Amino acid sequence: MRILLIGEYSNVHWTLAEGLRTLGHEVTVVSDGDCWKDYPRDIDLRRRSLGWIDTARYLFDIQRTLPRLRDYDVVQLINPVFLDLRAERILPYYKRLRKQNDKLFLGSFGIDKPWVEEGLKPDTFRYSDFYLNGQRRLNPFTYQMEADWLRGSKGTLFDQIADDCDGIIASLYENLVCCRQHYADKLHFIPFPINLENITPKEEHPEYSGLRFFIGIQRDRSIYKGTDIMLRALERLQKTYPDRMEIVKAESVPFPTYQNMMNHSDILLDQLYSYTPGMNGLLAMAKGLVLVGGGEEEHYQSIGETELRPIINVCPSEDDVVAQIESRLLTHPDDIRQLSLDSVAYIRRHHDHIRIAQQFLKVWQGTSNTIPPSEQ
Repeated sequence: MRILLIGEYSNVHWTLAEGLRTLGHEVTVVSDGDCWKDYPRDIDLRRRSLGWIDTARYLFDIQRTLPRLRDYDVVQLINPVFLDLRAERILPYYKRLRKQNDKLFLGSFGIDKPWVEEGLKPDTFRYSDFYLNGQRRLNPFTYQMEADWLRGSKGTLFDQIADDCDGIIASLYENLVCCRQHYADKLHFIPFPINLENITPKEEHPEYSGLRFFIGIQRDRSIYKGTDIMLRALERLQKTYPDRMEIVKAESVPFPTYQNMMNHSDILLDQLYSYTPGMNGLLAMAKGLVLVGGGEEEHYQSIGETELRPIINVCPSEDDVVAQIESRLLTHPDDIRQLSLDSVAYIRRHHDHIRIAQQFLKVWQGTSNTIPPSEQ
């Protein structure tokens, strides 16, 4: 098959492409590298700034690239906003892609209209980006999501593409639950791909006998992601266990630097308000780090896992993060090696990029319904 993957989110499309190419398919990835993360791509569509010169150059690059994006058997979009333009300007490009190719699928890999719609209902999840302990989480990021996806052009664009496309593929439990309410007839569920062949395992650090806790901080999203609470929890623990732990902080650094810092750590803290590990957490687990973050039972059920429980699941509160790390890791350091081995086994079982690529192919070819039995 000839496959076109447009847009990038935490290296999902490039990793999927690696699996598809191993299976003998022709794949083209078009993206901006997910902004400052600068992930690999075959065709670079990057908008360097919002200035009029760079905007004109970006529009020219799109027009120059579009004739090359034709005659593919499958096109998959990372999100309805697959170009770095205002949402109301994207639909004509979608229509052209739709016209000059065969099948077209939409990814639901994070924030989109169903995510916001269902998240704003207090009973969809026990906690979410929008609710905690029955109370609305009010911060600039949640306000902006509501404005963009429920009252703005992003939501309109989602409706137009979701109604027209051949299928929607969700990769997080939360996306599955949210999209199921509106698009069950065209919804599929496939976990994120991880290429274990390209993974650098975490390294031992004989110069330091304690545990290294790694936390990545995006300055403008810390409150939304919960890394502010996780960092405070680590700092509390460090006062109690100054000789047993070290905090390693990565603040909006390029991906190669980020990976190198991760490689010299033991434990990753990520996604406080999630039921499900994201690509960052999965990458850490593939390296053998222990993940502290989203690992609710609903997530394990969605992937059919009945044995492995390698994630230190935490409720979204500073006290619970402290309690879980203290009881599961700091006072039981001998358990960490087994958790590390279980983490790698978990990735190999559920996220191997070649098996994931095979699942995508079955959905694209119309030979598989990939909704978990418990969600049908």
